[in-house]
Amino acid sequence: MPTLFRFIFVLAAIAGIIYGSMVSLVSLVQPKEREVTVRIPSERLNPTP
Repeated sequence: MPTLFRFIFVLAAIAGIIYGSMVSLVSLVQPKEREVTVRIPSERLNPTP
């Protein structure tokens, strides 16, 4: 039984680290807005029959 508790504790610690890193990324990182241009070939817009 002690190994089960140790395993659950390790999984909870890993989940806490992942959760903490996600919270810090959300609160500290601000994305930069920029314009995106995507070129579409004319063959895809006007397919020939």
